[in-house]
Amino acid sequence: MPANMPYRRVLMRLVTGSTALLTAISPALGQTGNQKPNIILLVSDDTGWGDLGVYGGGQGRGAPTPNLDRMAREGMQFWDFYGQPSCTPGRAAMQTGRLPNRSGMTTVAAPGQGGGLPKNEVTVADVLKKAGYSTFFTGKWHLGEADYAMPTAHGYDEMKNVYLYHLNAYTYADKKWNPDWPAEVPTVSALGEIEGKAGEKFREVRKVSGDDIPLLDQGIEAASVDYIKAHGNDSKPFFMSINFTKNHQPNLPAPEFVGKSDVKTKYGDAVVELDTRVGRIMDALRAEGLDKNTLVFYTVDNGAWQDVYPDSGYTPFRGTKGTDMEAGSRVPALAWWPGHIKPGATSWDIVGGLDLMATFADIAGTTLPTTDREGKPTIFDSYDMTPILLGTGKSKRTFWLYQTEDEIAPGAIRVGKFKAVFNLRGDYPPFSEDDHTGWKGQEKYVATVPRIYDLQSDPGEHYDILMTNWTEKSWTVPIFDSVMKTVVASYVKYPPAPAQSTTYTGPVKNSQFQMVEALKARLAGLQKSAGAGD
Repeated sequence: MPANMPYRRVLMRLVTGSTALLTAISPALGQTGNQKPNIILLVSDDTGWGDLGVYGGGQGRGAPTPNLDRMAREGMQFWDFYGQPSCTPGRAAMQTGRLPNRSGMTTVAAPGQGGGLPKNEVTVADVLKKAGYSTFFTGKWHLGEADYAMPTAHGYDEMKNVYLYHLNAYTYADKKWNPDWPAEVPTVSALGEIEGKAGEKFREVRKVSGDDIPLLDQGIEAASVDYIKAHGNDSKPFFMSINFTKNHQPNLPAPEFVGKSDVKTKYGDAVVELDTRVGRIMDALRAEGLDKNTLVFYTVDNGAWQDVYPDSGYTPFRGTKGTDMEAGSRVPALAWWPGHIKPGATSWDIVGGLDLMATFADIAGTTLPTTDREGKPTIFDSYDMTPILLGTGKSKRTFWLYQTEDEIAPGAIRVGKFKAVFNLRGDYPPFSEDDHTGWKGQEKYVATVPRIYDLQSDPGEHYDILMTNWTEKSWTVPIFDSVMKTVVASYVKYPPAPAQSTTYTGPVKNSQFQMVEALKARLAGLQKSAGAGD
């Protein structure tokens, strides 16, 4: 951007370019010969933006991350990369390239709720499989427990060492963790480790308890390395979705990593474990001679979970996981592709997990479908990051939407460097002694106008500049309104799916029930009248 170009004019151009949420995908660049590049997506859970050495953490926080730091030095580091405010929507966004509302995957899926990723949803594995890829999933899925919601029902040829929930779900029915639970009261038992192949019923290999948590990522690493060795000489390229169960609370490091961090905490040890396992997978790629034709992308599902401190990651941003503040969804991200991504590259572009779908499709030389798996028209919210990776240009994305569990209209919107915040849940400054309520706190909305933050000069969201004397920015409100209207209008044409998992959050008033019943009666009457008119 030219230094002398007024930022307001730039913002207006950005908004004009952002009104189309459906991205057009161009053919891929950078394929090696006739062999399409392998693609590996590495995802860790709840890891903080500031945990990695290249983000100011690592050795400085007592938990060195040399392997992830090496990936950044040899590839690209993203500074303005976003996940979603919690696990399930973050993973749904990465797998589908769609806002979580569109798939109904907006709340954290828990054992016994059933349901999951709808049958009609197209995943990145579906797209890459049609492009000629072998597809493999291992680790944390967290997108439901129904048969139709399994990875192998959504484009993955094979899955191994798969876990359907957050780590602490495996302690619910464990008497060692909850000895005070009455024996006569049944608990909901989580499905344990599962595996399977496409077209077959999945198998529960074993039950998982709290005692098993330390070794889950060991199995994920082993399954990943085995797959790389088995498919290194295949004529088909492969796509691997590798999802570590840590750093989700409770962080229980494997025995070989206990006490290995300088900080001597369970979380610090788990960060060292994560980094080591990533390094071993990267070493397997190099050993098989696949490093020159494999794109590896590392990121996190959601922001750091401050409610469980000190068993949580570090973030310099305001808020926590479960909020529309920056800490809720700004996450670390690294891309590594020797010979294609320039070593030591960095990006400040506004991008996120939603954009992996379009990016991987482009790299695989294919396009995103216009219909879902049931043949109905569909839309994607994914923007191709390939120009950023290859240094040939920028992404067309110029905005980001922040949405908690039940928000159709975003609770916050970023356009360019400016951010409007409407939902103030979990609103406390960083390093505050106040309760870190996060997703446990009530939703709290502004009365008439949002807070406005300049994320370039104030990434910590300390100073609301909507009506300040020195930097008044109320003129930005119509810009945010334009993006809001575009998003809401897309839901009219492509209605969001019902929530796939629900949790009781408090009483429904009798007056609300009566209002719904009256509305149903009125609609029935209107339909009857319309039928009589025909």
